[in-house]
Formats: sequence, structure tokens, C-alpha cells
Amino acid sequence: MDAYLHHFFFAIYPYIALAVFLLGSLMRFERGQYTWKSDSSQLLKRSTLRLGSILFHGGIIALFFTHLFGLLTPPAVYHALGLSTQAKQMMAVVVGAALGLVCLIGLVLLIYRRVSEPRLVATSRFSDWLTLFWILIVLLLGLLSIFTSVHHKDGTVMLMLGEWAQRIVTFRAGAAEVLLGAPWVYQAHMILGMTLFLIFPFTRLVHVWSGFASVTYLTRAWQLVRSR
Repeated sequence: MDAYLHHFFFAIYPYIALAVFLLGSLMRFERGQYTWKSDSSQLLKRSTLRLGSILFHGGIIALFFTHLFGLLTPPAVYHALGLSTQAKQMMAVVVGAALGLVCLIGLVLLIYRRVSEPRLVATSRFSDWLTLFWILIVLLLGLLSIFTSVHHKDGTVMLMLGEWAQRIVTFRAGAAEVLLGAPWVYQAHMILGMTLFLIFPFTRLVHVWSGFASVTYLTRAWQLVRSR
């Protein structure tokens, strides 16, 4: 990759994607609250929806948080817990492969359900197809990177990716330079993954915020219903 493009994608683009993700979501909520929904298609076709939805949502949420904690946890922390870099690498490979396959099966079921039902095809928007297939590509690249990971059992690539993520969130310079020489599959996975945050506010993905917000129901007072 050209040096300028490399610097753009891994030093500037992450902040663009995050800014659009946060500010775009806020503007979507303020200006289009009636569009803030998952647009359920259960009434049109229920077949494979339940299984596909459970596998996909469970898998992708677990992948998000394992990526988040895996990348942002400094080596000193898991070393203090008695976990070596090599052991963490293998754990990441096994857990990532398992969760990735679960998510992939669910996503394929959802895509098949959508393309096999004429009514769903007719009511699907461009953003729906973009979201589904973009996630599919990101997911396949992530699974493909596992084959590269098994050839780097010393954890050097994992340390490289973690250092990049930690430099980005702490606004430290040199983030792009850390990834020089990283295998192409990781770089492609990261660029397309960041782009997912970029398109997030303009798709039905915004309903993810509502999923996180639903946790507040645990602290709400009971609703009392009395007979007349």
C-alpha cells in the first residue's frame, strides 16, 4: 500500500469513522427518531429468522467485545494474570474462530432468508443489502486472518495490532507506523471494519444503541397494574 494511503487509513481514518459514528448517530436520533428501528420483517417471513437472528446477534456482540478488550488490554495486564503472549494468541485464535463461525452461520441464514423471499426482496432497501454483505466481507476476512495467525504463534502480529489500537484511543503518534509490514488480510479487515462504523448511522444498525440502552430497564421501578 502507498505510504500516504497507509498513513491515512491507519492514522486519520479511524478518527473520521468514529466521529461520523458518534455524531451521525446523535443527529439520526435528533432528526429521525421514527427511523430509529430495526425494521423487523418477521411478519413477512418467519422461517430461519429466530435461529439466524440469535446466532448472528450473539456472535457479533461477542466478537465486538472480545476485539475491544483483546486489543485494548496492555500486555502487562494479562502477563500479571499469568497469561503469556503466546497463550493469549492461541486463545484469541480459538475464541475468534468459534464466535466467527457462529456469527457467519447466523448471517448466512439471514441473507438466504432475505434473498429467497420475493416480499423481502421487494421491501429491502439498498442500505439493508449494503449492511448484510459488508458485514459478511468483514467477517470472512476476519476468519481468513486466522490462517495467518497460526503462522505467528509468537504473538508478534497480535502485539502489533494491540499497540496500534492503544495508540489510536490514547491519541498517541506513530499508530500507522506500528502496522508497517502487517499482513494484508489484517489491514483489509481493519479498513472495512472501520468503514462499518462509518456507515452505521445511515443504516438500521442504529438500533444497536437501543439494545444497549435497554439495560436501563433493570433499574426502573416496577409498573403496577391494578384491576378497576
